[in-house]
Amino acid sequence: MAALTREAAIEQVTGPGGPLEVGVEQVQGHPLPVYTGRSRALRDMLLDSAKYGDTEYLICDGLRLTYTENLRRVTALSHAFKDEYGLGKGDRVAILAANSAEWIMSFWAATSLGAVVVGMNAFWSRAEIEYGLDHSEPKILIADTRRRENIGTMAADRGIPMLSIEEDIVRLATEPGAPAELPAVEIDEDDAAVILYTSGTTGRPKGAVHSHRNVIAAADFFRFNDELMAAFGRPRTMRNYLMTSPLFHIAGLHNLSVPRLVAGDTLTIYTGRFEVDRVLRVIEAERIESWGAVPTMASRLVERGDLSGYDLSSLKTISLGSAPSSVELKEKLRKLIPAVAQSLGTNYGQTECSTAATFATAADLEADPTTVGKAIQNVEVVVMDTAGAIVPDGVEGEICVRGAQVMLGYWNNPEATAEAIDAAGWLHTGDLGTMRDGYLTISSRRSDLILRGGENVYPVEIENALATHPRVLEAAVVGLEHHDLGEEVGALVVLDAADAAGGEELCAHLAEQIAKYKIPTKWRFTTELLPRNATGKVIRHGLDELITN
Repeated sequence: MAALTREAAIEQVTGPGGPLEVGVEQVQGHPLPVYTGRSRALRDMLLDSAKYGDTEYLICDGLRLTYTENLRRVTALSHAFKDEYGLGKGDRVAILAANSAEWIMSFWAATSLGAVVVGMNAFWSRAEIEYGLDHSEPKILIADTRRRENIGTMAADRGIPMLSIEEDIVRLATEPGAPAELPAVEIDEDDAAVILYTSGTTGRPKGAVHSHRNVIAAADFFRFNDELMAAFGRPRTMRNYLMTSPLFHIAGLHNLSVPRLVAGDTLTIYTGRFEVDRVLRVIEAERIESWGAVPTMASRLVERGDLSGYDLSSLKTISLGSAPSSVELKEKLRKLIPAVAQSLGTNYGQTECSTAATFATAADLEADPTTVGKAIQNVEVVVMDTAGAIVPDGVEGEICVRGAQVMLGYWNNPEATAEAIDAAGWLHTGDLGTMRDGYLTISSRRSDLILRGGENVYPVEIENALATHPRVLEAAVVGLEHHDLGEEVGALVVLDAADAAGGEELCAHLAEQIAKYKIPTKWRFTTELLPRNATGKVIRHGLDELITN
């Protein structure tokens, strides 16, 4: 009997009668491929998770929460949100906190009411938090101790009730006598569910709005992979996943918290500063089988070297995301932990398309280390020219994505939405690439984007903040190669006089306006104006060498 090919396995999974049958339906006015048997609202997935009973869903700092207990607490919390705070469909709930089980419970409770969770970046400065509150206008703010101390009376001044992660959410979720059923509410799959902020190319963060359909489609990407393996005779078993990515990113929320609940897996939440040895102890103690890491974390693991002091025999999968990872890094990781070799694929996506738009297996990368793979099953990926026409294979153009995963748009920003999503429903990513036989290769990321340790940093935001200093005439910010972070932030600053300001003073000035990870770590000062082209734009090519030399 001939071995099943990948194409035949995909047909078996997605064809008529398959577990993830694909059909074409109208999505936001466009005929798009969708999984016909999908859930229609996040609350339905939550209710369905009751079947996993006493299996542990969340492990975090001593708390071990089964699926039964998670549903009970989420139900109590949703009633408290509704009855005590008047939370309803379409209202926003901002969460400003480090990762925790309570963060995830708050997400499920709010979305089950039809409310919209605003995942605020826990590393934001006071000015960025203030902008986020004014922009999203939440009805409730949920924050941990560190962030509450940082913002002071900011929420109270706006009349926003602020609940503490450590006390209020725990109390509301465990109060005796809470109703046993979720509050009744009608939710459409195209209703907004989540707002996640991206660093803005024009200087202000933009809130990508994800619908219930978007988040469910992201989870179904992982369901498809599981069903595909089952078609090859390798059915999955329940696994223990390690979360080190923040919940205010798609990496933590859409790619881990939601799909793990759907699959009945256990999610161990790592808290606190990333430390290789502590991560290894968690992997050993909890028998972690799968870890989704950013390349910087993997790089630090490789740098540590000898892992013989730890029992890592449970670890079968490491996935690298949120930033590009080099061929060299993957090869070193394969040699360090041979058991994860077959899991080291790669993907391409961005916040605006909810999860990966393309995926490359380890075999794909062996054939072509530069590819980011083929489009996943319910997504279309093409390369277009500046006129919006699809270009031939091998011709560089802008990468465009269309599918059930593409965001509804940017919150309260119709101009930016219209610029990003065209009339035919294509998301214009701003990234350049080429397509060959369905395989995508990225030429360059969005213009000027700096990827620092998995975080997106846009130079214009930092340049605008630097321009508010009285001694700064202008500034240009670029990404510089960094062995650990991938890139670090460098700045060429034009002062009104020599020695008018230094790096320490400007760092302090920026700390009041932007998150710490965006602040430059390399500086070059001058009194000569920046080089510009005929249209007046700063010529960035070569600035990296000027800053570092």
